[in-house]
Amino acid sequence: MQASPRWSGEGFANLHPITPGLRDGSVRPSLSDFLCGGERRLPPGPLPVEQPGDIWRRAPQSGLRATWLGHSSVLLEIDGHRVLTDPVWGPRASPSRIAGPKRFQPPPVPLRLLPEVDAVVVSHDHYDHLDYPTIRALAKYTRVPFITSLGVGAHLQAWGVAPERITELDWWESHRVPGTGLSITAAPSQHFSGRSLNDRNATLWSSLVLRGPRHGVFFSGDTGLTSEYALIRERLGPFDLVLLEVGAFHPSWGDIHLGPDNALKAYQMLGGGAFLPVHWGTFNLAMHAWDEPAQRLLELAPAFDARLLMPRLGQAVEPAHAGVVEAWWRGVAAPAGSGRKTAAAAAEPGPQQAAGTMPWPLD
Repeated sequence: MQASPRWSGEGFANLHPITPGLRDGSVRPSLSDFLCGGERRLPPGPLPVEQPGDIWRRAPQSGLRATWLGHSSVLLEIDGHRVLTDPVWGPRASPSRIAGPKRFQPPPVPLRLLPEVDAVVVSHDHYDHLDYPTIRALAKYTRVPFITSLGVGAHLQAWGVAPERITELDWWESHRVPGTGLSITAAPSQHFSGRSLNDRNATLWSSLVLRGPRHGVFFSGDTGLTSEYALIRERLGPFDLVLLEVGAFHPSWGDIHLGPDNALKAYQMLGGGAFLPVHWGTFNLAMHAWDEPAQRLLELAPAFDARLLMPRLGQAVEPAHAGVVEAWWRGVAAPAGSGRKTAAAAAEPGPQQAAGTMPWPLD
């Protein structure tokens, strides 16, 4: 870790200059903003879900298929092999089992019903990307290897993943998944790390590029806008599919999160391809409306000539065969007789999100 060019002496650091105008430090949200600010931060009713069913038993016709499973968790099928990104099946993106941002609803597919995967990639160690109960279950009930950023392997090993199953990468380093034709490369991102008050930037954060014999996929993890995307395209492109984060944005976070506007700029720098947005529709992590990232992305996409994929939760899509985008989030409505919860109420435990609802034992 200390040999990395990104090591600053006491931790990791972003080396690329922040683009002027990305961050507005004069409007930082307060604790009360997080608890009570904003409108429509929660969906009024259940989000539509599709069950992949037998789809995963059949190879994708084009050789590339993606299933959005919530937030930044995507099952990617690439040239005959499967990779799972930032798997989060736990009830909360929080260090607490009884407080903190909880899922809008259970994951579309129980973890134990996923097909066997060839690798799991973890971009960084924040709670909405590195989830303790999910890792514990994958450590105990599978032999899947993990590819992650420098230092994150210590978390995995502490939670039961054998060291020989863990590969840590610095930016521009690659790993070939044994028994497959897949290579996974860590690439720059503009973010930070940490799971407590005293471990900020103790581990690295990365975007990741997955490449098979025929297809390439870019996964942003969490990041702000940086001109390094053009370098990523030059060194690791082209890409058939890009997964870019679009949610949990705020003017004061412009250097560490994209939001829909900057995600489209990043998409252009990456050289195009199909664009599947992630990091939205699962947790209440910002003050904007729950569906604002999707709605704004759809409105802006034509100006960027972006080929959007906007699947429902659990819907498997092939970029080569994608049709017209359906704005399914506009049809989410409150069930009859229900009341809308406040953002503060969303921080309290609910029956669907209570600890212990995972289908596998967590201890």
